[in-house]
Amino acid sequence: MCCSKATAHYILTTHTPHYENVPFEVPSSWVWTTVNDISKSILYGVSKSAKSEGKYKLLRITDIQNNQVDWGTVPFTDFDEDKVSSYILHDGDIVFARTGATVGKSYLIDGLRQKAIYASYLIRVQTFDLILPEYVKRFFESGYYWEQIELGSVGIGQPNVNGTILGNLNIPLPPPVEQQRIVAEIKKWFALIDQIEHGKDDLQSIIKQAKSNILDLAIHGKLVPQDPNDEPASELLKRINPDFTPCDNGHYTQLPEGWQIASMQTLCNLIDGEKQGGIERINLDVKFLRGEREAKTLISGKFVAANSLLILVDGENSGEVFRSPIDGYQGSTFKQLRINENMNEEYVLQVINLHRKILRESKVGSAIPHLNKKLFKAIEVPIPPYHQQKRIVEAINIMFKHLDTIMESL
Repeated sequence: MCCSKATAHYILTTHTPHYENVPFEVPSSWVWTTVNDISKSILYGVSKSAKSEGKYKLLRITDIQNNQVDWGTVPFTDFDEDKVSSYILHDGDIVFARTGATVGKSYLIDGLRQKAIYASYLIRVQTFDLILPEYVKRFFESGYYWEQIELGSVGIGQPNVNGTILGNLNIPLPPPVEQQRIVAEIKKWFALIDQIEHGKDDLQSIIKQAKSNILDLAIHGKLVPQDPNDEPASELLKRINPDFTPCDNGHYTQLPEGWQIASMQTLCNLIDGEKQGGIERINLDVKFLRGEREAKTLISGKFVAANSLLILVDGENSGEVFRSPIDGYQGSTFKQLRINENMNEEYVLQVINLHRKILRESKVGSAIPHLNKKLFKAIEVPIPPYHQQKRIVEAINIMFKHLDTIMESL
């Protein structure tokens, strides 16, 4: 399919009237036209077999991945020398997938260093010299283009778009200089978007580190103001254990007045639930608690009440804590985590969370890694007054919520 140079000149003049039923308004210097009108050729590819050797590279639909072509993996073929000139690819050509799951996808030939032709499931579009191929390619990525493709594709099992449909697609056409400006602006903004995409992983790491820093400030008494009217933590610890003897502050040499240091084993226990039989209950294993599979039931096991804490003691993620959503039987890789009622439960959980990395790196066992229970019990926990624990947890939750919102938007 082609049109004359006179037609090409006609569509590029600002005097060309808009179509009567334009899809949307464009600037007065633009015109609505069709892919046919801006193309000197719209041509199907060749039906040739791929070979490991040959004179020409044979570009196929499957060679175009993520808007790129690895020409080193594109196969070869041979073709009739008298006809091949019609199918030789040139920089600025746009090839278009006309069938299959990728129908409508396009690729702009650029930087071609080998003689290449294209396979029959592709259609090549060659635009007139005054039409910037990069602009047409960007149009082929637009939402309006895809709306037309979806409306025009035929076939039930496998959608198809033929050369006639492609040629009849409407395209808004700016003057040549404006085409160049548009392409330059798109490149600039797409480059910025790519930088943001590449920076996602860095930002996610920064957010994780920020959470760790928040917890570190919390256990050093620097996250929220102190209240001198709070009952000292020493009184709280005496209720837990009347014979409690304060630990040497060790790593925490500058805690606020009224705080104490205690080992994790003073504050909580790792226990198994009471054995039960003859009652069908949910198996509270790690995959169920993570939502990775549907519930399975057992008729006997170690009973866990709803809202109980379970800590992983086997596997790569030893030290991770879950809350049971319902009554059930304890999974084989868990222990129940029983935190003393005199402590704020969420505060202790945040301290455990802060030490997760150390617990993961210090697992014991060769075949199946296990939680290092000795290390877990020996963790030094800075203990603020009880009401201070509540204020700390509230502050952490607010800050984590903001960070999670940022993470979800990435």
